[in-house]
Amino acid sequence: YFRGGELFFHLKKKRRFTEDEARVMVAEVSMALGHLHSLDVVYRDLKPENILLDHSGHLCLTDFGLSKELDPSNPEAFTFCGTPEYLAPEIIRGAGHNKSVDWWSIGILLYELTVGIPPFYSRNVNEMYDKIQHGILRFPPFMSEECKAVIIQLLTRDPERRLGSGPSDVDELRIQPFFQVLDWDRLYKKEIDPPYKPQVSRNKADTSNFETMFTNEPVVDSLDANAAESSDMFVNFTFVDRQDGLLQ
Repeated sequence: YFRGGELFFHLKKKRRFTEDEARVMVAEVSMALGHLHSLDVVYRDLKPENILLDHSGHLCLTDFGLSKELDPSNPEAFTFCGTPEYLAPEIIRGAGHNKSVDWWSIGILLYELTVGIPPFYSRNVNEMYDKIQHGILRFPPFMSEECKAVIIQLLTRDPERRLGSGPSDVDELRIQPFFQVLDWDRLYKKEIDPPYKPQVSRNKADTSNFETMFTNEPVVDSLDANAAESSDMFVNFTFVDRQDGLLQ
């Protein structure tokens, strides 16, 4: 249980994070994506709602419903999926995509965390898709040049030229000036205290960092209709002590 709640909850409350806060957050999520990529898995659903905070501010990636294990001999997928604001151009075009779509999403995440809104956002989804493919990437005056530089490289529309798309994967991010100030090994071991910490009580069941629209819902058990069917293969079998050495 992650008492810190969703990153989206904190972004909504704070409006935007400092670059120091966002740097650590994006680095931790990037390491999670890097691990998935090392297993030939593309995540495909990065967004603040799918990132949880623990009591100390470290992050956890959740919801792998849209993830896909890629075939190393043909590492492409073609399903149109994801959250509109975070979709990479190649997904919108219907072209094949690979792990590079996750690095595009990291660029969107870094922008949203530091600015408060995704870079190509529009209430009209079709207009937003057009902006993602052809729109100009604009930055606020308060953003540092180092932060701009890494976002520009992550939001490169050509997936083969996008930061992180090479064989080094997440290591390409580590050497960027924006991220070089971090000791990634210590961060991986959670030896660095995140600059942003959620307010949590000593109660390990604290739900103050979750929207009340969810926590006020009645708790109702839901039975899996397939559970009984899947156990049919074990009909007439019972557990016996190992000493008997036989199944009945």
